[in-house]
Amino acid sequence: MNEKAGDIRAAAAPKAARLRRLGRKLLRVGGGRAAAVLCLAALVAFRVWDPSVLETMRLKTFDLYQVLKPREPAALPVVIVDIDEKSLRRQGQWPWPRSTVATLLENVRDFGGVAMGFDVVFAEVDRLSPDRFARSMDGLRPETARELSALGNTDEALAATMRTMRIVLGQAAAVAPPDDGRAAQAQTPVALLGRDPKPYLLHYPGILRNIAVLEAAASGKGLFSINPDADNIVRRVALVAVAGGALQPALSIELLRVATGKDAFAVKTDDAGVRSVIVGGVEVPTDSNGRMWVRYTPHNPARYVSASDVLDGSVDPARLRNHLVLLGTSATGLLDLKATPLEAAMPGVEVHAQILETILGKSYLTRPNYALGAELVIAVLSSLLVIVLAPILGAFPVLLLGMGVAVGVVVGSWLLFAEHNVLIDVVYPLMASFAVYLLLVFVNYRREEVQRQQIRSAFGQYLAPAYVEQIARDPSQLSLGGETRTMTLLFSDVRGFTSISESFKSDPQGLTALMNRFLTPLSDAIMARKGTIDKYMGDAVMAFWNAPLDDARHAHNACEAALDMMARLRAVNVERKAEAEAAGTPFLPLDVGIGINTGTCVVGNMGSEFRFDYSVLGDAVNLASRLEGQSKTYGVPIILGSGTTERVHDSFAVIEIDLIRVKGKLEPERVFCLAGDDAVSKDPAFQSATQAFATALAGYRAQRWEDALAALDRVRASQQPGILPLADLYEARIRAFAENPPPADWDGVFVATSK
Repeated sequence: MNEKAGDIRAAAAPKAARLRRLGRKLLRVGGGRAAAVLCLAALVAFRVWDPSVLETMRLKTFDLYQVLKPREPAALPVVIVDIDEKSLRRQGQWPWPRSTVATLLENVRDFGGVAMGFDVVFAEVDRLSPDRFARSMDGLRPETARELSALGNTDEALAATMRTMRIVLGQAAAVAPPDDGRAAQAQTPVALLGRDPKPYLLHYPGILRNIAVLEAAASGKGLFSINPDADNIVRRVALVAVAGGALQPALSIELLRVATGKDAFAVKTDDAGVRSVIVGGVEVPTDSNGRMWVRYTPHNPARYVSASDVLDGSVDPARLRNHLVLLGTSATGLLDLKATPLEAAMPGVEVHAQILETILGKSYLTRPNYALGAELVIAVLSSLLVIVLAPILGAFPVLLLGMGVAVGVVVGSWLLFAEHNVLIDVVYPLMASFAVYLLLVFVNYRREEVQRQQIRSAFGQYLAPAYVEQIARDPSQLSLGGETRTMTLLFSDVRGFTSISESFKSDPQGLTALMNRFLTPLSDAIMARKGTIDKYMGDAVMAFWNAPLDDARHAHNACEAALDMMARLRAVNVERKAEAEAAGTPFLPLDVGIGINTGTCVVGNMGSEFRFDYSVLGDAVNLASRLEGQSKTYGVPIILGSGTTERVHDSFAVIEIDLIRVKGKLEPERVFCLAGDDAVSKDPAFQSATQAFATALAGYRAQRWEDALAALDRVRASQQPGILPLADLYEARIRAFAENPPPADWDGVFVATSK
């Protein structure tokens, strides 16, 4: 009895040891996950806190985006009348006499300026006004004093000129209320849509105003003060602020309001803060504090005209006609230079000009109110993905996954910026997910990483992603051999690629980029319709359907993929043509020929015990390759074999084009052109053209040359692009046979002499 009990204990001991080891492993896994979740919670709190170092990293990323893709320079709707160094040399130091400024305004008006804004403030009366000068000078003869007084007041003269045009005076935000005893100025009318925006806006205690006589003559008043970020770079500019206790528009907003003849502007607010400012019928998105992200172009001297040239009338009037005009300075001594993401020192007046261009071009950047939530969600989801998958996949695959996620996040953020002008931070999500990854990998999963890496290395020998998943579930499939299946094969090749390659002989990297550029969308079209890419052969692609996974619609999917490939290639050509025109370089379009055939093949692991690939062999494969080569002969992009056509003719626009004996085969093959989808096949014009071509083909095979030519004329009259090349081909054949008739035993089969 004791011996039997001992035997039972001895047999149970290894099992118990395995259970203990499993328990310790699960404990390690659970402990690592708990630590990762705690780390993630701390990272979320860190983002909500948003210390300056994190904000700086985020802003620097947005700066990089602008450096990589600044706003496209377009027509310049704003011109800057520049108080530059030349103007100061000719007119003297600023401020100039108001009579000089009045002359400047008159010339801007006469040259057709729409409206004019001042990036300067006239806070004091003109001490050089003749009447004031006469009163301030002691000892002047009465006659002289009367003559000077008769010349009038230059401030009033400037005000009189301002009343003849649309003028927006600039105002500066002040750190303290001015002690000038003046009554509060009239506020620009503003409509409030939603909550009161004041709690969210920037606040200034006071305003540095213009003198009363000029304020009364102006069409509007706007703040030109610009607050940079903590690193002294101007990225955002407040479009509306609270100054002197009242809502004040920025100079740019007020200039647009005045130029469009509107009586007011509007501020839209929700629970998260300010959403937008509406002026002249345009809604301009802002951050929650009413600040607009400026989409910059590099400094452009074409925006500027010298104030001295405007004063002496030497400026081209077209430079001002129908433009918004800003008066400001680029002179170094007047200290109005700002740092921007693109420039270390840009005149402040040009910042206002770029704001106006951004608004008028509707190319403004937006960082929506949901941005923080989106970044937290991305960080949490990517981190949880790592936490969940790391124990399953291992460290290195998760690293690759993390790199893929990182690339996806970066590309997504970049595309949102480049295509939609939306700013989403990538620094924090990448930092958070990478920190979680490091914690998991180096604390909990070191040994599992090595084991999983070995397994995935074996799987990496396969081309077909679906097949990789199959052998992951059943490793016994990692052996030589194959199976017989009915499959659809597709071959595609670029026409004239040698000529295109020659144009890149001094730029092999450019040729590689071009190949990737067109092979990627073609491959995407195949993969999107359950196809497996067998291999790339230079610029050619070989793909197949109905293996390794069953696909009852393999012929249909191959035809749909071929049509999609042609559509995607057309889109690539449109982009390349626009790029070539912009760069002033020749444009060589990419043209692809496709051959598709369906038949019995052997598919499986082909090769040796040392190296093998998942591929396909058979006569149907060879025929598909030959059909692709004949697409150039017939001038049509897609040729189908009869095996494919039998399966798809009810769903696609197909046209019989010939009986052909391809090179290397004895039996002729009836071949067809794939001209479009089901909608094309039902088009009456297409049906008429197809019937006319069928008549021409029958006449050709019966050697009724005149009947065939007459039918071909009807084909041309249809103007169906998918059939027209066939008309030209058969006319050439018929005319050749008319001069040199075919032999008596001619069966209408065309013998292809090339692949």
